[in-house]
Amino acid sequence: METEYSKPALTIADIIGRLKTNGLSIIDEKEALRKLGIVSYFRIAAYLRPMEDDKDTHHFKPGSTLENAFALYEFDTKLRQLIFAAIQEIEIALRAKVIQHFSLTYGPFWFMDVNLSANERLFAQNLSAIDRELERSREDFIKAHFKKYIRPAFPPAWKTLELASLGTLSKLYYNFSDKKVKKAIAREFNLPNHEILESWMRSIASLRNCCAHHARIWNRSLSATPQMTGKIRGSWISHTDIDSNRLYAVLCCTAYWMESINGKSHFVSGLKNLIAKYPMVDVAAMGFPASWENEPLWK
Repeated sequence: METEYSKPALTIADIIGRLKTNGLSIIDEKEALRKLGIVSYFRIAAYLRPMEDDKDTHHFKPGSTLENAFALYEFDTKLRQLIFAAIQEIEIALRAKVIQHFSLTYGPFWFMDVNLSANERLFAQNLSAIDRELERSREDFIKAHFKKYIRPAFPPAWKTLELASLGTLSKLYYNFSDKKVKKAIAREFNLPNHEILESWMRSIASLRNCCAHHARIWNRSLSATPQMTGKIRGSWISHTDIDSNRLYAVLCCTAYWMESINGKSHFVSGLKNLIAKYPMVDVAAMGFPASWENEPLWK
């Protein structure tokens, strides 16, 4: 049944009073007032929900504290920062490999050739997305290119695709018809085939968007799931029967990817140290299985 929203805005003091009425303990109310003044209650509410024993009345379980919610929020913030830094490195490496392999095989304007695409509709969508990025760009190298050249309509791939989003890059790779070249790129990341790389690209593109918009990720159900089965060559997980729409699956892909790019990556140690620093976090809610630290990937 449709109803009209009629809840009034509340002061921070009112919000704290309501939380206490619902059974939430607040150890330091002065600090709570300060923190809720710089991080909105609606954002923190997502970290309070695991503590509720009644989702309708929002009454809290015994022993629940606002301080624990803020600790969970801080963990999630640091987790996003760790993941985002890793995805940036992966994205740059992907961009370099796609540009290099496709351009050396099919020339600098391969992304403009519909004959190299598997789906014409997706090809048109990708080209439109690239065109919008070019229109918005204020990069000096793009300005310099159009000042000197009038044809073709797009600069070569090594210039144009520096502007493409990770999502567009993943769609270009997915829609490219030459599977042999796509497999060569997958092998660059120690993956056996392009199907696995495609699914991993979609997954991290979706997760990157969550990180970029400061969204909660620690217990989020992810819409784009990575393929976890297959003959992975490097150190991987021995049990792949995990929930692929939970964060743990994408963390596995990220750790493996970072190792293939840079064997000296600190992503694994950074993640393990972060989890150890926040023992109150339920890693099972992130999809972590029991004894995950003993998997070859995480050692």
